[in-house]
Amino acid sequence: MAESTQRQPSDEAQPPASSTLTIRIEGRTVWYIVGAILTTLVTLWAAREMSGLLIMLALSFFFSLALQPAVIWLVERFEWRRGSAVGVIYLAGFVFAGLMLFLLIPAVAEFARRVGASGGAWLADVRTWAVDTFGIEPYSPGTGVEVAEGASNALAGWAKSALGGIVGIATTGIGLVFNLATIAMFTFYFTVDAPRFKRTVLSHMHPSLQQRVGWTWDEAIRQTGGYFYSRLLLMLINGTGFFFTMVAVGVPTMDALFLSVFGAFVSVFIPAVGTYIGGAVPVLITLAIQGWTAALIVLAYVLIYQQIENYWLSPKISSKTMTLNGAVAFGAALAGGALAGPMGAFVALPVAALIISFLANFSQAYDVVYDTVPERSDPETTTA
Repeated sequence: MAESTQRQPSDEAQPPASSTLTIRIEGRTVWYIVGAILTTLVTLWAAREMSGLLIMLALSFFFSLALQPAVIWLVERFEWRRGSAVGVIYLAGFVFAGLMLFLLIPAVAEFARRVGASGGAWLADVRTWAVDTFGIEPYSPGTGVEVAEGASNALAGWAKSALGGIVGIATTGIGLVFNLATIAMFTFYFTVDAPRFKRTVLSHMHPSLQQRVGWTWDEAIRQTGGYFYSRLLLMLINGTGFFFTMVAVGVPTMDALFLSVFGAFVSVFIPAVGTYIGGAVPVLITLAIQGWTAALIVLAYVLIYQQIENYWLSPKISSKTMTLNGAVAFGAALAGGALAGPMGAFVALPVAALIISFLANFSQAYDVVYDTVPERSDPETTTA
C-alpha cells in the first residue's frame, strides 16, 4: 500500500511576512513640541530685542570682576562694608574722570583750533620738505594752496564745534549717558552683592561641580583685576613719559597732555595695533607742530619705551596676573572689535584668558606620547 505523503511548502517558497512600523504620537507630546518651538522663538526674539541690555550686563559683570580685588583689599584691610568700599572706589573714579575732562576739554579745543589755523602752513611745509629732500613736488603750488585752504577751513570748522560737541554730550547724547549710568548701576550691584550672587549660583550645582566653577570664578576675578590694574599702571608710566618728552621738545602743555593721555591709553588698552596707533599719532602731530627734530625725539622715546615695556615692565607687572599667547591675544582683539567695537577689543584679552582658564579646568589633558623628530632638540617642547 503506497503511502501518500503531503508535501509541505519550503520556507523559501513562503511569502515574506510583512512588517509594519507603527508610530503613535500622543496629543500631549505634540503640545510639548509646539511649546518648545514657541519658547525658543520667543527667547530668540527677546534676546534680539534686549541685545543692548545683555551687552551692558556683560560689560557690568566684567567691570565688577575688575573692581572686586580692590574691594576685597579695602574690606580686609580696613574692615569696611562692601557697599562703602565700592562707594569710595566710585567716588575716586568720578573725581579722576572729572579732572581728566576738566583738563582734556580745553586741550582738545586748543589742539583743534591750532590744527585748523595751521593746516595750510603744515601742507606747505610738507611740500617744501619733499622738494628739498627728494626733489619731488607732490602737488603744484596752485593745487597746494587750494588743498591747504580747504583743509584749513574744514579743520577750523571742526575746531569751532569740538568744544560745544563735547560739552553738549549730556543733552545731545542722552542715550550714551543713560547707557553709562546703567552700566555703573549694574556694576555697583554686581560688586556689592558678589558673594551672595556667587553662593546663589553655586547652590544649584553638585558639590563636585561647585569646586570647579568656584575656582573658575575666583580665577576670573584674579585675571580680570590683574589685567585692569596692570594696564592702568603701564598707562600711567607711558603717559608720564609721553608728556614730559613732548613738553621737552616744545609741544604746548595742553596739547602734550591730550596727546600723552591718548597715546598711553590706546597703546596700553588696545591690543596689537594700539601700540602703533598710540605712537604714530603723537609723532605725526609733533612733526606738524615742532618739525622733524622734535618728531624724531618723540619717535625715539616711543621705540625705547616699547622695548622697556615689552621686555621688562610688562613681564614684571603682568607675570602673576595673566598669561596669554600673542596669537590668541591678537585674534581675541579682532574678534572683540568685530562683535562689540572698541569696547569689545578693550575686554577681549581678559575674556580670552577666562575662556582658556575655563577650558583648562573642565577639559581632560593627557601626556603627549608622540615624538616629532625635529622637536627632540627643542628644550621648550621636551619640558613637561
